[in-house]
Amino acid sequence: MKIKADGASLEVKLTGDSNKPALMLWHGAGCTLRMWDHVIEYLKDRFLIISFDIRGVGQSVETKSSQVQYTFEQYSEDANHILDHLGLNKIHLWSMAWGSRAAMAYCSLNPEKVISAVFSDASIGVADVEAQKFGAKKAFLKQSKSGVKPFIKPIGWNEHLNLETVSLALSAAGKFNLNNAIQYLNMPIMVMTGDHDPNLDSSKELVKQLTNAELVILEEVGHGSVLQRPDLTSKNFINFHNSLDIKKGKTDG
Repeated sequence: MKIKADGASLEVKLTGDSNKPALMLWHGAGCTLRMWDHVIEYLKDRFLIISFDIRGVGQSVETKSSQVQYTFEQYSEDANHILDHLGLNKIHLWSMAWGSRAAMAYCSLNPEKVISAVFSDASIGVADVEAQKFGAKKAFLKQSKSGVKPFIKPIGWNEHLNLETVSLALSAAGKFNLNNAIQYLNMPIMVMTGDHDPNLDSSKELVKQLTNAELVILEEVGHGSVLQRPDLTSKNFINFHNSLDIKKGKTDG
């Protein structure tokens, strides 16, 4: 569906049961909402899943030209506009890589709306793109030797209507102070990163700074973990949520 926001038309996809808990998915750099297609198949019976293209990316387009729109604050407003449109007040959240930066910003700006968060391939430092590519290749080789069949990336996972606005959209990461923002992230959090992802060191440091977080290291997985291993990442995501239900049951009991 298309949802109009301030100066943009946002591409939004709903999957699952409206009676289930709401889960919002934030895509990675260069990706679109379609990157989550395989994951959605594992989760659609457990959640009402909201995936969307941030403004200027994928099928989401600007309806008025202004570089000021491309900020994490604006993406957070857009996300809230989607939630308002759907009549939702609280969500669970899952993000990957660059999207985890945007999602952390959202959580810091709207902590009252986020029940829990999972940040995949998380880093708040400078990204080493070449190291990410090298680590991913090594992980694929190890997966192949271990007999893991590669997943075909979903159709449209990196297709965009406007490549110029994609570049502008991604520049938002340099305009937001994540080091300051993480102090507001007190909700239950899982940071999930592959052992061949150079972001792992940053993920470890992030968990140390968060008050209510756990780290999961994925074996033989590189950067772009959700696309590489939607099965493994979904399994760990479900385990995390099952643990939340157990903790909630103990508290309620």
